Amino acid sequence: MRPRTFGRRTCAALVGAAVCGSALAQQPSAASGRDFPNRPIRIIVPFSAGSGPDVLSRMMGQKFYEAWGQPTIVDNRTGAAGIIATELVAKASPDGYTLLMSSPSQVITVALYPKLPYDFLRDITPVTLIAGSHYLLAINNQIAARSLRELVALAKAKPEHLSYGSAGTGTLPHLAGEQFKQQAGLNITHVPYKGAPQVINDVMGGQISMMFNSVATLSPFVKTGKLRGIAIAAPARTPVLPDLPTFAEEGMTGFEVRVWFGLLTTAGAPPATIGKLNAEVVRVLNTPDMRDRLNGLGLEVVGSTPQAFGELLRQDIALYARLIKSAKIRLE
Repeated sequence: MRPRTFGRRTCAALVGAAVCGSALAQQPSAASGRDFPNRPIRIIVPFSAGSGPDVLSRMMGQKFYEAWGQPTIVDNRTGAAGIIATELVAKASPDGYTLLMSSPSQVITVALYPKLPYDFLRDITPVTLIAGSHYLLAINNQIAARSLRELVALAKAKPEHLSYGSAGTGTLPHLAGEQFKQQAGLNITHVPYKGAPQVINDVMGGQISMMFNSVATLSPFVKTGKLRGIAIAAPARTPVLPDLPTFAEEGMTGFEVRVWFGLLTTAGAPPATIGKLNAEVVRVLNTPDMRDRLNGLGLEVVGSTPQAFGELLRQDIALYARLIKSAKIRLE
């Protein structure tokens, strides 16, 4: 898919979703990164246009333009479980002008694929963790369970009777379901789909029993009663669904699942460039308008140091590698 650069007229038409700027002649940047940015910035997005990460990239690009006067190109590179997009960043010039809007998909890929055209921890470097949303467990309204304890009891009484859907083998919703099965000692059937909308429709229709996904994705269906929220996999309740208990409150401690979004760039980028990007993103995230917009999307604002984000990446790679191995997950 061709990358898109957005000018001022397009920005006005898209009401904050586009990334503004005018085409400027590219100039070589100093190796020190002190003059960053003096040409357009490119954000590679491993998801389709209109998706959450895509919208978030355009929001950040708009803020970059306002701060620095340089356009941001949002380049949607879907497919191959994010490998295509990640490889582009891993092999880009190490100047900080090529960024990756990342999610847990990138670290799951490291654990799931034995051979990749890059070394994720060596070739990619963190900039900042932007925001995240915890997962919740939702079920079909016809299931005779009103709480997590009742759902677990039902699943144990009828092994293989219940099922859960995901957006595909090896996706975060799949791994969340496997983690739930292992921790609760359940035998429920995984049904892979090609996307979350299909899963939601079939849970509502009763073709499958339950699903995991983010608060941002599932809260509208829970609020309208189309799905029954059971518990949130977070350390505390969410203000979006204040009546929904945590897994810990329901007796399952240590069960937390979170989708996150963060910026990465090519390893070897000048520290001054990474520092400038990090400082600007953190500044923007602490403005009331950006915080309100992200909260409205069901996202919790973070804004971390590169070091803290790097530690999260290493922890998640280890976590998902253990889970994939213990669940014997393989791609066919």
